[in-house]
Amino acid sequence: MGFVNIGFGNVINDDKIITIVSPDSAPVKRLLQNAREENTVIDATQGRRTRAIIMTDAGYLVLSALLPETIAGRTRIKGCEQAGGGESDEQR
Repeated sequence: MGFVNIGFGNVINDDKIITIVSPDSAPVKRLLQNAREENTVIDATQGRRTRAIIMTDAGYLVLSALLPETIAGRTRIKGCEQAGGGESDEQR
């Protein structure tokens, strides 16, 4: 279990992340509107523009001001550290 910084000092458990998407498409906008009506949205943007929506396994949508690529990169780096890296140059 680890945590990923999603901006402005906010962190999320990386084991709970299902997907990270951009909020630009119409289906994602409808999904966000439905989640707002059900009170399952967590806004971690600190008043900034939403650039990524993180979907969790508990059904919550977490809004972030960071780009999806940035958050995904942070989860990959964290996963590599926990898994011991991968192949070293000597093994190739």
